[in-house]
Amino acid sequence: MIDWTEVVRRSAEGNPAPPGRVEKTPDQWREHLPPDVFQVTRLAGTERPFSSDMCTLFGSGIYACACCDTVLFDATEKFDSGTGWPSFTQPMDDTTVAYIGDSSHGMVRIEATCAVCDAHLGHVFPDGPPPSGLRYCMNALALRRN
Repeated sequence: MIDWTEVVRRSAEGNPAPPGRVEKTPDQWREHLPPDVFQVTRLAGTERPFSSDMCTLFGSGIYACACCDTVLFDATEKFDSGTGWPSFTQPMDDTTVAYIGDSSHGMVRIEATCAVCDAHLGHVFPDGPPPSGLRYCMNALALRRN
């Protein structure tokens, strides 16, 4: 199980090798993705809070990267954070999510990206429920639910 100390360490020292890589040029991603998904995942945008019904879906399922289909989260780790974005306590595999220090917008945060294709997913915070204490605050546009 990944905890906050490990998230911070990886953001500072580097992430483990991902299970594979998907690399495309910005133009190739733009051709492959809807404009709103491109804006969030390739340009590190953020969707409006409560703009997706994914926040209220709690049935079984798997959540994959909207860009490369890498499996990222299991619905059993999803919880209602009340923030307006889908939230999870753990990724399914500890090598599919990468962590990057983010000091944009006058804040210090840790960005979560898909380790396989570098898509911006959202951010990770240390205020989630036990046992991990983590809140993976994800953009719904960055995820595809199976």
